[in-house]
Amino acid sequence: MNGFPGWLMLAIALVGHGGLHIAIYNRINAFGWPRRWIKRLVKLFLFTTVAIPIAIAWSQSDALREILFDGGSWRALDRSVRGYLAVCLASWVVFGIPWILWRPILGLESVAATRKITVVDVTKAFSHSLTTTPKATFESRLPLNQVLQLSIEEIELPVVGLPAELDGYRIAHLSDIHLTGEIRSDYARFAVQQATKWRPDLIALTGDIIDEQGCIDWLFEIFSPAEATDGCYFILGNHDTRIVDSWETRQAMDRAGWIDLGSQSIRRRLGGVDCQLIGNEAPWFARPAVEPAEVCFRLLLSHSPDQFGWARRNGIDLMLAGHTHGGQGRLPLAGPILSPSRHGSRYASGDFYRPPTTLHVTRGLGGVHLLRINCRPELSLLTLRVPS
Repeated sequence: MNGFPGWLMLAIALVGHGGLHIAIYNRINAFGWPRRWIKRLVKLFLFTTVAIPIAIAWSQSDALREILFDGGSWRALDRSVRGYLAVCLASWVVFGIPWILWRPILGLESVAATRKITVVDVTKAFSHSLTTTPKATFESRLPLNQVLQLSIEEIELPVVGLPAELDGYRIAHLSDIHLTGEIRSDYARFAVQQATKWRPDLIALTGDIIDEQGCIDWLFEIFSPAEATDGCYFILGNHDTRIVDSWETRQAMDRAGWIDLGSQSIRRRLGGVDCQLIGNEAPWFARPAVEPAEVCFRLLLSHSPDQFGWARRNGIDLMLAGHTHGGQGRLPLAGPILSPSRHGSRYASGDFYRPPTTLHVTRGLGGVHLLRINCRPELSLLTLRVPS
């Protein structure tokens, strides 16, 4: 470490420490473990994020002072501290370089999809407040918070392998409704109405519908008005496991006229073309068995973008996903930081292509944490196009 100013090496190691913990946080939340285990681990790593630098500063104060101000050697630090600082520096290579390479501004694997964006402040669409608790009201009014500013995004999405008959096919994609009871059902119902008003051929909902048992009774009111020529399909996500019995959600959505695609594969004719519709709710529910079929197009609804590799191995043409909320917050240029995915924030939101699969990840409509910074909730209105 000689040749670098001591303060600079410490700063690099400190950033590496933070990046290492963010990488761990993102990946822990990608596992299908019981929620109580994940929450405990998250709290543990949140504690160590703060505690480790404080412990090092306190226990190594003399050596750090010598390094920072007197040009002292790093050998003055305890061996365990030197080892941990080396791990923090290594995290720049293991996690930092890939994180930089996959910034949205660089556009690696991105699909050049045109977007027409209309932002609607949903609070102004109703004469009453959309929040039901003082906490939700306070958070929704925080500066820069975009939690109730719905971005309706009409996307012309090129899909490699799209049959010519499906050029112009319209899919309304919703995800991550997160009915917690803190935001009135009017908000989600408004989004469903906007999706239906667009006259889609198909509506897809990719999980995390409900968080609180008491909101089961909201599902019919919210989702029964939805209409699409070829049907409305849904799968469940990790937050849907919070309900005592996830079949209650499935049955309520069935009563609302939606088709449960969870963990299964079915054949349908879309736009006059034989297609395979597949629902992948892994790792929280079972993966579907995809049998070989003579079809022209395969559409996958997946809660998490982590199933991208599975989609590619199974010859999926178009995969729709949510789960990551776009990172919940996005920095200028750098983009998202937090994202519950084993890929980190690589597929936090947007349109991607890795042969043979095109992936669309929406930022979703809601969240348990009612804070969105530079990351508006999204209703995706996809028009599929044969690439030129």
